[in-house]
Formats: sequence, structure tokens, C-alpha cells
Amino acid sequence: MKLKPQLDEFTAAKNMAEIEPPLTGQQAQVESERCLYCFDAPCITACPTGIDIPGFIKKIANDNLTGSAKTILEANILGSSCARVCPTSVLCEGACVLLDRDEMPIKIGQLQRHATDHVIENDIQVLKAPEVRSGKKVALIGGGPASMGCAAELVLLGHEAVIYEKSPEAGGLNTYGIAYYKLPPRVSLEEVEMIQKLGVQIECGVEIGKDLSMDELRADFDAIFLGVGLGNTRSLGVPGEDLPEVTEALTFIETFHVSPLHETPVGRHVVVVGCGNTAIDAVTQAKRLGAETATIVYRRGEEDMPAYRFEYELAKKDGCSFLFHVAPVKVLGEGSVSGLRLIRTQLTADGAVEPITGSEFEIPCDMVIKASGQEKRSNFLQSLCPDLSLDRASRLEVDPMTRQTSVAGIYAGGDAVNGGREVVNAVAEGKKAARGMHLEFTGETVEGPLQHTRMGSSRPIGSGFDNPVRVSEAGKS
Repeated sequence: MKLKPQLDEFTAAKNMAEIEPPLTGQQAQVESERCLYCFDAPCITACPTGIDIPGFIKKIANDNLTGSAKTILEANILGSSCARVCPTSVLCEGACVLLDRDEMPIKIGQLQRHATDHVIENDIQVLKAPEVRSGKKVALIGGGPASMGCAAELVLLGHEAVIYEKSPEAGGLNTYGIAYYKLPPRVSLEEVEMIQKLGVQIECGVEIGKDLSMDELRADFDAIFLGVGLGNTRSLGVPGEDLPEVTEALTFIETFHVSPLHETPVGRHVVVVGCGNTAIDAVTQAKRLGAETATIVYRRGEEDMPAYRFEYELAKKDGCSFLFHVAPVKVLGEGSVSGLRLIRTQLTADGAVEPITGSEFEIPCDMVIKASGQEKRSNFLQSLCPDLSLDRASRLEVDPMTRQTSVAGIYAGGDAVNGGREVVNAVAEGKKAARGMHLEFTGETVEGPLQHTRMGSSRPIGSGFDNPVRVSEAGKS
């Protein structure tokens, strides 16, 4: 059965509207005045880009939105999208000292959005690259958050940066792969435009290794940054996986990022395999786009799922179902998907998953979405440069300070290095790589960002940028 759209234009737009509406001016004022403006604020330590959070909030309280946005964007050039997609409960908001007083944490993400939306909507360019250029030029492969963070920092340090992106638009997952109700693609594209206005050159529709060779880049540029992210979703490895209604989660999500929401084909009974944050994005959006049932199947238990708890709760509120301790055996159907055969699983003493013999059962469905993790791009990376060193998990190995790879002049950051973390981590890694290149080009070390609210402490710079501490890691030895 050929999949078809399920909703009209109005209903689709309503269902996929942002789940967190923007704060009004009055709401932002009231919320900003709740902040204690801590001297050595733990929220700064929990932010991988080291934003001076009390500092930008104080400026909102003083009705200085432009200054607030500058404080944010100096630390995190993708502050607008991160305000929407950061898992704040395990980062800045989860570290808020108000939690120790049994109060609600400051709504840092929404306040950050309030300030950054102000400058973007009013086309206020708060950052400016120096007029005098160094003459050094860097090529960045991939147009995702890591490359954006790196390129912006490079031009602010006086160098030239050219991003090569194979897709029609830059922005990476921010543009194509994040849940629509969290981050509409227009927000990502507005950030791309802001970065271009800084002086970053972006060439879309160019695939390195095909349209341009690595040798050409190394001949024409002083350094190269690899921000290539991860690859395709892992195969299920079961019969029937090649049926037309079986798709990857990111492919499904991309469909309605490049076409109108109400034209998105979706099944009436959708099953998503996997239970990470991307799987949650897929199942909730399938439900919001008109699926009668949307179910996640996962081979482990609820306590083992990689998805954040708040994402899980959101999916349940949307009416999505979960089947734990089951694994797919076969996608059923002749010519089109009619169901999924599953087998119950259990964990062995060492934590491995094993099937339970004789426990197979079937559930009806007409669409299967694969969200069982993405493959590393080791083959692609080594086809570009065979001398690149990878670790046992096929991640690029880099110097932790400069982000330089095992090959001189080649730097890297983002998911290809960290295996798949948040947007904010990718931005921070790209920024560190830019500073590593700057050190190589000029011999100068760049420190910061400066946290004015920590002036007087032993080190009022860097903080979370130097060594971010997630809430789940705090207090652990």
C-alpha cells in the first residue's frame, strides 16, 4: 500500500507547532528577575559553550536584549537553535541552584531564545569580524553545527572560512533532522544567514571526494576541518527490510523539512525500531502527522533506553506506545508492509540481549521507521585521508585541546569525533578547533569566553567551555 498524507494543511501545522511558545516581554522580565545571578554559577559550568548565563539574564532584566544576545552569541553562535533543542534539564537548568531550594529552575532556554530571537528577527548583527584579515584560509567539510561553530570563530579571529555542504541547504541536522515542533528549519536557516553575514562563505551542493578532491583542498587551503557527522542508520538485518514503506528516521524527518507538512506521506499504523532521542522524534511526529497508532519497539527495557526521560514522557502524552524487551525478526508483507514479527528478549548476566525461544508474535503496521543508531563514517573518512586515526568505536581521534587529528593541518569536531552528542557540544568542539588552527597560524592562544559574573574567581573564563559537567556527572568522583 502506497503511503499518503493523513492531514489537511491547517491540522498538520497546528499539530507540529513549536511545543514551547516564546515568552512575552513581560514573562521574560518576570522570569529574568527570578535569577539569583550567582557569583560562581553552576549553570555556566554545565554549558558546553560556557555562556555567561547570569550575565545574559541580567541584561534581559535591564531591558537590554541586544546586549544579552551578544553575550550568548559570543559564546555560542547557534544560541538560537540551542535555546530550543538543548536538553536543559541535564545541562544548565538542571544545575540551577533554585532546585536546591525546591523551586522551579530558571527557564534559561526560553530566556536565551527571547534574546536571540530579538536580534535575528530585527536583523541586528551583534558580532563583527575584523576588517584586517590574516591571509589564512580554512576549508570545512560538512555544513552542520560543528562546522558552523568553527567557521564563525575563524572569521571572528581574522581568518577566512569556506564551508562545503553536499545538501541544498547548510545547517546539517538543525536544518534537516530535528523534530519540527522543537526546531522549525527556518530557525536554522536564519542562523546560517547570520553566519554568512559574518563573512563565512558557504558552498552548497558540493560533495568532497566527488566534486572536489581532498588533494585540491589541501593545495588551496591552510587547514581543513572535518565536520561530517554520522552516516546512515544501522540496518535491522531482517527479511523484508527492503520493502518500500521501511525508511530511516532521519529520512522520514527530512521529508517534512523540505516539503509542506501536510504533504508528508505517513502510515496509519507506524512502528519505530529503537529508543533513542531520534526514535522519539520520529514516533511523535508520525503521530502528530496523522498516524492512528505509533509504537516504539526496543530490545532492552525502559530503564536502558538512550532517550531522555522528558522526551519519553512527551511521546506518551502524544499517545505513542512502547514495547520493551522485543526485537524485530521480520518485516511482513508482499510488495508492501503489513506487519512486523517480533521476538521477546531478555538480558544475560553480563548485560547482553538474547532472544527468548518460542516467544515470537506479530503486530500489524503499514510503515516501519528504523532508528537503531547511526553508523560511523570511517570508510568515507579514510577514503578522504587514509592516515586519519580512528579509535575502537570508529570515531576520529583528535587532540583534546586543539582538535587536530593525527594528520597535520586537519582538524575535526562534532559527531564524527564524539559519536553523537548535542548540538551545543558540536558548536563547542568546532570553536575549539578554530582556536587550535589560530594557534598554529599565529602562535597566539585564545582564552574565554569571559564570564563577567565570575570576576574575582580564580579563573573567570572558559568554565563549561573548558570542561562541561553534566548534571548526571556532578558529584561523581
